[in-house]
Amino acid sequence: MTPKTHAHLSKQCPVLKRLIEQAGPCDIVPQTRSPFEALVRAVAHQQLNGTAAETILGRFLALFPHGQFPAPDEIASVPDEAIRAAGFSRSKLAAIRDISEKAMSGVVPHREELATLPDDEIVERLTQCRGVGRWTVEMFLMFTLGRPDVLPVDDFGVRNGYRIAYGLSEMPTPKELQAAGEKWRPYRTTASWYMWRAVDLARESGSGAAKVPSKAAASSKKKTKPKSKAKAKAKVAQPAKPKPKSKAKVKAKTKAKPVARKSQALKKRAGGGRA
Repeated sequence: MTPKTHAHLSKQCPVLKRLIEQAGPCDIVPQTRSPFEALVRAVAHQQLNGTAAETILGRFLALFPHGQFPAPDEIASVPDEAIRAAGFSRSKLAAIRDISEKAMSGVVPHREELATLPDDEIVERLTQCRGVGRWTVEMFLMFTLGRPDVLPVDDFGVRNGYRIAYGLSEMPTPKELQAAGEKWRPYRTTASWYMWRAVDLARESGSGAAKVPSKAAASSKKKTKPKSKAKAKAKVAQPAKPKPKSKAKVKAKTKAKPVARKSQALKKRAGGGRA
């Protein structure tokens, strides 16, 4: 990104100014891959680490002449079993077939046509492909097309980086991040990159800030008020022993027994003498 981009973000946001000084210039370099290749590679990397995904892609490329990435129409010449043997799941195989078909039909445009389309229209068109969501297209816009004003509000790393950079106890919601990112326009791609770097810097420093505290953990850290000495003594004190009954009360109870018997006898008589 250009010095103009860094100067603008530094002026608009003191937090980003500090991050730029710590992390250095943003080094996003747009890739020269075709849209078709970029989407297929993105599908291959879904839910896998980089090493595993590249291994599968290597086997996939070996199915084609000279090991080069195939054109969309070449995919149709390879049977499902061969692509599955390369390591692709059934769902990813279906996605690759669909992306290939949509590239041939024009739903996935050539790079030259994409250059004339706004970001929102590219998202709308490419998400028609199976296995391609909004986040995948946003990464495509940022790292393949080099679009300068993309903010992936659903990205976990960007949200966590914002939490760390701004010293928050919890990550912002996508809606909150969308609103906060307005001040970064028209360079939200670079700002997003620095949010990722905020996570890296926290991890490298060993500060533990890269971890996201749960609500339960946050509530458990709240300090409780110390109990007063009087309350503490009340808990330790033994319960008081009951006072012995006086002789007068005992006599009163013994005298009351005949009266009770008389009243029961009267009730029996009133009821016709039944027991």
